[in-house]
Formats: sequence, structure tokens, C-alpha cells
Amino acid sequence: MREKLQNIIEKHAHLSEQMADPEIFNDQQKLTAIAKEHSSMEGVVSVGKDYISVLQDIDDDRLILDGDDSELKQIAQEELIELESRKSVLEEELKVLLLPRDPNDNKNLILEIRAGTGGDEAALFAADLFRVYTRYAERKNWKYKVMDSSETGIGGIKEAIVSIQGKGAFGMLKYESGVHRVQRVPKTETSGRVHTSAATIAVLPEAEDVDIDVNDSDLKIDTYRASGAGGQHVNKTESAIRITHIPTGLVVTCQDESSQHKNRAAALKVLKSRLLAAEQEKVAAERAAERRSLVSTGDRSAKIRTYNFSQGRVTDHRINFTSYRLNEVLDGDITEIIEKLKIAEQQELMASDIS
Repeated sequence: MREKLQNIIEKHAHLSEQMADPEIFNDQQKLTAIAKEHSSMEGVVSVGKDYISVLQDIDDDRLILDGDDSELKQIAQEELIELESRKSVLEEELKVLLLPRDPNDNKNLILEIRAGTGGDEAALFAADLFRVYTRYAERKNWKYKVMDSSETGIGGIKEAIVSIQGKGAFGMLKYESGVHRVQRVPKTETSGRVHTSAATIAVLPEAEDVDIDVNDSDLKIDTYRASGAGGQHVNKTESAIRITHIPTGLVVTCQDESSQHKNRAAALKVLKSRLLAAEQEKVAAERAAERRSLVSTGDRSAKIRTYNFSQGRVTDHRINFTSYRLNEVLDGDITEIIEKLKIAEQQELMASDIS
């Protein structure tokens, strides 16, 4: 492990040198890519340096034990006990830090929320989930922007597409893809009977130009008048955009920006992200044939979580975790759930690495 860590530390130092190179510094795209890689290695480098230092101290103390000075040997023996304990702690940290990383973890994301079964109640639940994730973004000081939305007259959401920008955004929210189920008494229910409704969440890594190439000849672009709130401008200009990707049949619409040009750029961003996600899901499906992941985000039809209002609980079915902090979760405090899912994934990866 020492040699592997030394190579990582040297690469990290080399990246630091590259970032200071005037040619690279003036190339914003290349500098950003190098800076991201440099930042992603900092945790391993910091712990790795401590680990290598401890190994060196252990080697030094063992040399003393081979000597003739009894007083020094006593001191070295006492130090070795502490050093071996410290070594074990650092090794456990490094096991996690050196696990394979999802290259998309540091990307921004496209969040898609869709009401499922349950009519108006499903749309109201979709609106609740919209609040969960936008509040979570605010808690993380991330930026978010609604790219497209379709609302119901009673405050529900049929569909919403949101762009979220922030460090590690996709890596934190990627576990949210799937079917979310709610069990509660709807406001429209007079008999007090509990209904079960659902909404679907899709979390897509935001595609960059280097990730996926889309030919203009494969696109069919239509314009139309936007609907909903927006004043006279919305009603008089055809600013809304619909893009159809002919080879796959994927259709993306965007009408929430103020101009046709901005809507086109936003819709294209969503389209590229969906195409990238489709490619990655294909790869994930192939891997799943060999190993089924506990917290897999590949199957969007899988029921992953239930929000039970009468019991005030939230249950994530993938890891059998239940929290009775429903109100806090609905206010965007989902950190505990995400951390539990991260730990479960890490344990699974370590287990598969051992086997």
C-alpha cells in the first residue's frame, strides 16, 4: 500500500505544478478539470502522508529494538504500541478513501420529479419532494434553477426538471433515483382513509461537452408558446422549446427561461444528461448481471422509500433504515439518510473487493 500511496502523492504534487503552469492557467477548461482531480485526491493524500510517516516511525523503532541500548528499547517498545494502533486506524480510513470512485460524483445534476400513481395526491407529494430537494440544496449552499415544470391547480406538480449546481452534488443525491411512496390521508379525503401515492425521482449527472456528442442533424427542434405564469411575454412569443432526439425518440421541453435561446440551451443540457445517463445505465445493467448492488440507482422503477405520515416515519427499503424525523426530512434534512446509504455502499464495495 505504501508504494500505491506514494504514487498518488506524487501525482497530486504534479497536478499542483500543472495548475501553476501559465499555459494551463490560461486554459480555463483544462484548469478546471485538473483542479477537480487535484481536489478529489486531497483526502487520500492527507491520510496517506500520515500513514507513510507512521510506517517510517515503526521501521525506526524496530531498528532500535535490534540495538543494545536497553533504555531506548523500552521507549521504542512503548511507542510501537501507539504506532501500531494508529496504523490500524489509518488503514481503515484508507480502505474507504481508496474505494473506486464514481467519476460523476463531483458533477452538477439534473433532477427530474414526476407524479406517479395517485392522481392529485401524487402531484401534491411530488411538490413535497420538490421542496425536500430544493431545501436540501439551500442547506448545502448549492444553486438550483427550475428548467421546466408542469403544475396542477391545487399546488401539486405533475413534472419538474431542476438543475442543481454544487460541489459533489451528484455524489450526494444519486441515491435518490427511484420510486418514492407516500402513505397519508389526502386533504380531499372526507372519511379519513389513508391513501398510498407515488412519485418518481431521476437524478442525472449533468453532461459536459466532453462526455457526450450530439449531432445537430439528429435533432428536431420545435418552438411554441409557453403556458402558465409569466405575464404578457409568455403569451405573445414562441419562446418555449421542444427538442426531439431522432435516433432515440427522447423528447425534452423547456419553457421556464425568458428567451428562446436560453430555453434551447437548457433543453439541450437536459437532453445530453439523459443520453449520458442512458449510456451509464446500460453499463450498470451489464455489471448488475455479475453483482447486484444494494443501493443501486440504475433501476428507476424500484420502490426505494416510504413516507408514512400517520406514524411520522421515513423508511428506506434498500437498507432497512427507518427515521421518525418525517417533518425534518420534508424540510430538506436528508443528510442522515444519505450518509447511511453511502456507508452501505462502501461496505458493499469493500466486501466485493475482499471476495
